[in-house]
Formats: sequence, C-alpha cells, structure tokens
Amino acid sequence: MIYRSRQVEGVIAEALADTRVVIVNGARQAGKSTAVHRLVRELPGVIERKLDRPNDLAAARLDPTDFVAHDGLLVIDEVQRAPELVLPIKARVDADNRPGQFLLTGSARLLGLRSLPDALVGRSETIELWPFSQGEIDGKPDRFIDAVFEPEGTLVTSATLDRSDYIERTVRGGFPEAVGRSGVRRSRFFESYARDLIDRDITQLGEIQRRDDLTRLLSVLADRAASPLSVDGIASGLAISKNTVERYIALFEEVFLVKRIPTWTNSATTRATRARKLVFVDSGMCAHLAGLTSEGLQRDPARGGSLLENFVIGEIMRQLAWSDAFARVYHYRTRDGEEVDAVVEHHDGRLVGIEVKASSSVSSDDLRHLRHLRSKADENFHRGVLLYTGTQILPMGDRLIAAPIDALWES
Repeated sequence: MIYRSRQVEGVIAEALADTRVVIVNGARQAGKSTAVHRLVRELPGVIERKLDRPNDLAAARLDPTDFVAHDGLLVIDEVQRAPELVLPIKARVDADNRPGQFLLTGSARLLGLRSLPDALVGRSETIELWPFSQGEIDGKPDRFIDAVFEPEGTLVTSATLDRSDYIERTVRGGFPEAVGRSGVRRSRFFESYARDLIDRDITQLGEIQRRDDLTRLLSVLADRAASPLSVDGIASGLAISKNTVERYIALFEEVFLVKRIPTWTNSATTRATRARKLVFVDSGMCAHLAGLTSEGLQRDPARGGSLLENFVIGEIMRQLAWSDAFARVYHYRTRDGEEVDAVVEHHDGRLVGIEVKASSSVSSDDLRHLRHLRSKADENFHRGVLLYTGTQILPMGDRLIAAPIDALWES
C-alpha cells in the first residue's frame, strides 16, 4: 500500500520539540501507528512499544513504573489499554521537564476513560488524527480554513469534479483500508469495522446489556447524520430509554465514530436552538451504516444531501488539527427555521459560515441563511461560503461567495 503523508506529522514534530508528553488520538485504522512510526524511525534513542501485543501489554500491567523508564523518546501505541501507565508517566515528567519524552497513541479518548487514575493536564498536548482527508489522498494543500480567514483569502478549485465525483468520494470516506478498496470489498471492511468496534472497544468502555441496540442506534444516527440531534425522538422510536441513548452516543464518541457539534450563539441569537448536530467521523462509514451506495445516490439524489454535508463538515474538522487559525466548528439553527450547516469561529472571534448544496447551480435564495447569520454576527462575520457541486468560484454579494466543494482541499 502506498504511504500517504499526513498533514499532522509536522504538528506532532513541533509538539515533541517543546512538550513533555504528546498524545495522538483517533479512530482505529485511521493510520496513527503508521504515521508515528514513520515520523520517529530516524530519531536516535527511540523505543516503540505496542500494547496490542500481549507481551508488551502484560509487561505494562505487571510493572508500569519500570515499563516507562527510558532515556530518549518512548512511543507507546494504544496506551488506553493500560491506563495504569499514566501515573508513572506523570511522575517521570514531573521530575524531568525535558520535552519529547513520551509519544502516546490511542483509539479511545485518553482523558475521558473512567478508569484513568490521573490526567496529564499541563504536561501534554493532544493531537487528533482523523481518517485521510481528501487533500492527503490527492496530495493537495488542504488549507481551506487558513485561506478563508485571510483578509483577501483566495479559494482555489480544480474545476474538474462533478456531482458524481463528490458522491464517490463521500461514499469512499477516508479510512486507509477503504480508500484502497471498492465495491463489496469496501463494504466488508466497513461491516467488520463496525462489528469489531461494538464487540470489543465499546463493550470494554461501557456495560452493554443489549448489543443489538447499539447496532440499531448506529443505523438511525447514520440516517440522521448532520442533523440536529433529537435524543427524545430517537429513544422513542427505538423503545430505548433516553439515558441509554445518550450513554451509547457518548460511547460512540469515545471511540471516534461520531462527533457532536454545538450550536453557535451570541447575544443577538436569542432564538437559536441548543440542539447539537451529530456527524460521523468518516462519511464512508456513515454511508454504509445508512445503506447508501454511490449507485443508489446517483439514482436518488435527494438522499445524498445530509451525507454530503457530513462529508464537508468532516473535511473542515480534519483541518482543525493543522490549521494556524485555532478555530472551532459549530452549527447554527433557530426555532424559526434559519439554519447554517457549519460555523467556523476563529480564536479572534471572526466567523465563516458554510452552507452545503448538492447541486451544480446556485441562486440568491441559496444564500438566505448566510445573509441571516451575517446580520446576527455583524462585524464578526468574516465570510460566508456556499459549497456546491459546480465548477466555478462566484461572488454572491457582501462577504459571500459560492465555491466548488473541492476548494476545501485545493485551496
């Protein structure tokens, strides 16, 4: 399999230069171990230990203090398997403040594990590694967030992709194994991945009484991807308690299967709802769980709108890991029906609103929600971008622009 460079490799290297403990978190099979190994393989004095190996895991649990003793950089893969290592790591870096002592990877949120005895707050930097972005797959810049916040930021498009191309990319997703497969073989990867995640990781994190409920809930969430999350409605439809649904969704988030996106509000948005939006970390996995294929979406375009939105939001959130903007992603929805698919907030307060349209044409009416957000955000509104499946970048009024979806990775 061809190795594709990861955008976060530079971020990890920078963190090792000034931080005692660097944590790389992300979904299983997203490429964490491969990226970390290639990054450190040329460094002197590196020790790599993998806790998915029985001998390494047994040693970590038997004598965690001795296990973390080292002179150079110690890489521990799948560290969530032995949370008892954290206190000895904390003791070592408290006694010695040299940067670059530990590089930890995990496929569950390290600081969210209930069994974790202590946290490494103030001693560590956490970097999230997602499945491949489209820019990583194609070897493109992947700097949309930085470009769109520049005062005169210029977006770029290849002007070569059409709606069918975007559908295929959305259904493919970004897991390295899925990118290298197609058809039934790709579907088998997704099916096995979801089953193993439920049977192993999620079951270990929480006391699960009925695994079938997890599978049913995942399918429902996939059908409602990129929509405001109505836990009451989902619980009623599945005949599962609200508390159980909320607990299961939290477990899905722990293992990097889904993300919940909060609502953007300010003092002028008094009618904004508080419902969070749920997106899948990988649009290919979402499509599989929802029973959607590229062929089916070609025949029934109406079913692909929310999936395409999930794909776009996922690409934006991937870039947060390496963007210089230090931005956060929200969504915006009011009780009056005004809705913006994604709101990216720069750490200086400026906003970029993002709307997604699964069509190759645009009209003034397609910008109405962005104009509403512009009126509410006032001087903090930096730009509104309508991402669509056409091929032209078009000015659409005061601080508004329409751009092909591939501007996300071409810019």
